[in-house]
Amino acid sequence: MKIVNDHLAVKARLTTPTENGFLLLAAETGRWAGPLPLPTRSRGRVLAQARPLCARLARRDDVLEVTPFRATLRPPGEGGRLLRRAGVRPARYDIVVLVRTRTVADLETVRTDPVWPELTTLLTEAARHVHRTAAAAPARIADVDHEPDNCFLFNYFHCDDRQVVFDIWHYTAGWFQRKTALPDSVPMQPLPGEPDDYTLVNHASWPTLRTFLPGLLLRPSFRTFVLANFAANDIAAQPIVYRRVR
Repeated sequence: MKIVNDHLAVKARLTTPTENGFLLLAAETGRWAGPLPLPTRSRGRVLAQARPLCARLARRDDVLEVTPFRATLRPPGEGGRLLRRAGVRPARYDIVVLVRTRTVADLETVRTDPVWPELTTLLTEAARHVHRTAAAAPARIADVDHEPDNCFLFNYFHCDDRQVVFDIWHYTAGWFQRKTALPDSVPMQPLPGEPDDYTLVNHASWPTLRTFLPGLLLRPSFRTFVLANFAANDIAAQPIVYRRVR
């Protein structure tokens, strides 16, 4: 691991790691115009059909929450050339469904529920590309608050070294805590045998866009520390901001 501008390197303040497991289902159903997803009827139709399925799955005793999201913005990222070299598809997911289970051991049981393949089929048939994986969280700042009005981040990281991307996340999350008052964050790492094009997917939230977006656009240290450390460690970071689907 290399640290660029190490005078800015302060690790994030963490709480006790969670025992929760996570199922991530991300679908690319529409197209993007630069940083913005283009509106499509199919996205609205898919989300309307997904909501009751999410509600049914959330009734299980071993499921804590099932949350659908729609994309609103792609902030600046890093690593397009690295993705092309590795043969990894860029993250352009405009729909995400996140399932949080009580424990990692509950994930397989939840995937046997008939609702899960029904939900997966719904998104797969409507999408040009789908990413799905089961994951655990090696650390957390705090559980992500899925308050309906919040802005939610999924940052899709690709790196050949799982430990390096986690260590760099620890430092860059510290930057976000200091510069954007980041209240929560849960990095999710795919379990053994799961699809791992994205070595780590970080999930986080802020109350509003203005809480964090100006920091990305206006603070020089976002590029000289955050993006620079991704580049120096061969990490492709692909952040997408979402809203919760009500």
